[in-house]
Amino acid sequence: MSTDSISGLGSVHAAVVDEGLQAFGRDTWWVVGLKVLLIFLILVLLTLFNIWWERRVVARMQHRIGPNVNGPFGLLQSLADGAKLMFKEDILPKAADKVVFILAPILAVIPAFVTFSVIPFGPEVNFFGQRTPLQLTDMPMAVLFVMAIASIGIYGIVLGGWSSGSTYSLLGGLRSSAQMISYEVAMGLSLVSVFLYAGSMSTSEIVAAQDDLWFGLILIPSFVIYTISMVGETNRAPFDLPEAEGELVGGFHTEYSSIKFALFFLAEYVNMATVSALATTLFLGGWHAPFWIDEFWAGANQGYWPVLWFFGKVLFFIFGFIWLRGSLPRMRYDQFMALGWKILIPISLVWTLAVATLRVARTEGWLEGDNVPVVIGVAAVLVLALFFFGGSDKAAAAADVDAAARPGGFPTPPMPAGGAVRGAAAPLVFDSPARVSTVAGEEA
Repeated sequence: MSTDSISGLGSVHAAVVDEGLQAFGRDTWWVVGLKVLLIFLILVLLTLFNIWWERRVVARMQHRIGPNVNGPFGLLQSLADGAKLMFKEDILPKAADKVVFILAPILAVIPAFVTFSVIPFGPEVNFFGQRTPLQLTDMPMAVLFVMAIASIGIYGIVLGGWSSGSTYSLLGGLRSSAQMISYEVAMGLSLVSVFLYAGSMSTSEIVAAQDDLWFGLILIPSFVIYTISMVGETNRAPFDLPEAEGELVGGFHTEYSSIKFALFFLAEYVNMATVSALATTLFLGGWHAPFWIDEFWAGANQGYWPVLWFFGKVLFFIFGFIWLRGSLPRMRYDQFMALGWKILIPISLVWTLAVATLRVARTEGWLEGDNVPVVIGVAAVLVLALFFFGGSDKAAAAADVDAAARPGGFPTPPMPAGGAVRGAAAPLVFDSPARVSTVAGEEA
């Protein structure tokens, strides 16, 4: 392809993007203010609902009742918990850096709200007499803006752990920084293929590019990598290592109380909604109707109906967060880091290279005529070559370690003599106080 052709395609694409972005930046001041207020209220109410929903779902999975007293079905339980935290005594540790200690939860919660400013909730609608898109704003690099602002929110956790003057909190903050580096790299790489297919980083343009087919169906590896990375990015189980109770008490927020403690959890649940909304926008068609409903109902993608489809998809992802928390145990930290650096990032790099190659092949016409068998043959050779690398040495080493460790019972304890023990465990028998004192006297 000649340079003139490439520049011509670039100018056409720029014109398309500019035409899509011209709908933004023309709202009157009261429309912008009302949009900001609605986004804030939606996120706060969604947080209260998600906390209630998580407690009810996990209670059902664990055969418990869950909140059912405050309000119908216990719906006001989250509001009661928020009021309780608001009026609790605010404790400031003596060894804390007071300024940073107070600013850290604010620094964590504000970026969580800001990221929703570029998320499209629906198409253009009649908004109190004004024609405007159901989106606060958009920009050519909107997805990069979301990731940049989300990265700032992690500093609230890091600084909160550092400023507390507690070793446990400091370790939780350090774990959070390592987690951010590991999983944001994989998340960013998983989005490159979306940019290549959509030809834009604007959220509204990416949604428009999925009018016929969602990217989650044609870019399945990117979708899977993103969903795994977003769980690690939000510190949710089984990746909630920065707040692991087993070795860190409460993690980075151990020394926090009252409203500052509540702000950290508000940031966590808003971030859950943010990454779910971003996954909906980039991979599930955004506000477009699911299951191709618009094929037999022309109004499915018009008016305010798309808001319903959008939040339905967002709640689907949030239910996934809840399901994982109630199903999987927390990972070991070395396993957690190995998953990010040794599995997700290499797969993301290889997949991005493959998608870029396919896009160039389609543009240059390599997949036409007699070239198709050649391309398929090269791909088959590369796939077969992967079977000759790795696996055997690691499996043999693991078998040797297991065999060497078996006599001592670590890390794999030996089976009891005669096979597994069935039925009730043998009753525990404790020595009488007289017997214990006698044994202690003999040992002395």
